[in-house]
Amino acid sequence: MILARELLRSTSIMIVSMATALGGCGGGDSPPPSGNSGAIAPSPSPSPSPSPSPTPSPTPSPSPSTGTASSRQDQMLAVMLRDHNAARREVGTPDLVLDDDLNAQALAYAEELASSGRFEHSSNSSRPGQGENLWAGTAGAFSYERMAAGWIDEKRFYVHANFPFVSNTGQWQDVGHYTQVIWQNTDKLGCGIATGNGRDVLVCRYSPPGNVVGQFAY
Repeated sequence: MILARELLRSTSIMIVSMATALGGCGGGDSPPPSGNSGAIAPSPSPSPSPSPSPTPSPTPSPSPSTGTASSRQDQMLAVMLRDHNAARREVGTPDLVLDDDLNAQALAYAEELASSGRFEHSSNSSRPGQGENLWAGTAGAFSYERMAAGWIDEKRFYVHANFPFVSNTGQWQDVGHYTQVIWQNTDKLGCGIATGNGRDVLVCRYSPPGNVVGQFAY
């Protein structure tokens, strides 16, 4: 049984003209009842991004598919840390720091997804005490900045309320990546990127995890 303060999981899908990007966020395996008047948290079943979502420009600079594996990871991590912390500073939450263990675990899972062609969250048991954001898109079509923006741009749907009542669309899945990015209690970040089956796959891990039912993002 999932307790009321445990995490939720979603997989959102964004279709972009001429290139495809997928995003997923979350933690637990099923929605627990929320702490708000006994209401039930929205279903974590896959849901498309809201129709007002603008089409991102697939600007491949720097190209995610060039350079050595280590330099590629270093470039990606620099962008992810910078853009995560920029989003957090906008709402007054403390900066994240990169964590080597989270980086390694995120990279291992990105490689697993890229090689298998699957796009789904890792199990809670495989990442205790961690949140997870996923992104996938056409190989080489998106810069690291656009990957991060795919999560951070969900801010336009954000409502400042206790989780999961955080979206003006009525679906917490539409802002779940963003809320994890800015979650006030999260202080460590780790990410990994891999390519396979025609897609770049980005995984970011967060500790402590965000998107806790009944709590505010900040």
